[in-house]
Amino acid sequence: MELFSDWMGGSGGGQAIGRYAHYLGGITWIGLLYFFNFIQGSAFGEMSDGARGEALRKITWRTLWWFRWAAMLTWVSGIWILFHQEVLDSGDYWKSASGMGIAFGFVLGTTMAANVWMVIWPAQQIAIGSSVAVSEGGEADPAAPAAAKRAARASRVNTLFSIPLIFFMMWPSHFGANFGNPDSGARVTIWIVFLAIWLVMEVSALGKLGGYDSAVNKAVLDKHQNTIVYGLGITVVLHMLFEIVA
Repeated sequence: MELFSDWMGGSGGGQAIGRYAHYLGGITWIGLLYFFNFIQGSAFGEMSDGARGEALRKITWRTLWWFRWAAMLTWVSGIWILFHQEVLDSGDYWKSASGMGIAFGFVLGTTMAANVWMVIWPAQQIAIGSSVAVSEGGEADPAAPAAAKRAARASRVNTLFSIPLIFFMMWPSHFGANFGNPDSGARVTIWIVFLAIWLVMEVSALGKLGGYDSAVNKAVLDKHQNTIVYGLGITVVLHMLFEIVA
């Protein structure tokens, strides 16, 4: 069967299955991420405590199950693809522009998946539990406001990262080969800029750089419209770096 021929090769069945799972997981994950950030947040602001608690219990709680497991499937299938491409055994691949694009996606995707499981999900358990308790006539959890803020910042920075992530996952197939293998100086320059952006935004979103309401967070993460603009801006900057120095 063709599916099992050259299973571990670049065009083998192992990679095909991995890519199929990656696409399914990624569509589900990013789609739900955008639902939370672009739709649910605005809608909840217009609801009473009782209606919000009902929606949290019957919609958001279920949605979070699909959200976090889609993130897991996307990340695991991404690792699967890399192994079946046999690129992990070739140091030269990661020195190419195409390899750097995939590496950018890997760093961003891993960060986003970690945010889902280590920040958003634990914080949402507190925030949702408190909201449901209030809607049923109980007492609010005093830890809920801080938990909600943690979840919101992590979710919004994931939205920011998703924009360059998607671009640089498709970039190697359409643009990466045009830049060949940048020299070491170009690679260092591009990586420094990328890592600086990634680190500043992730540390800020975690409240470790000026708190959750720092100037960076307010400018980039408060409004989803701004997050989209900055995400597109980061994507353009990173691509232009290849145009300029590679």
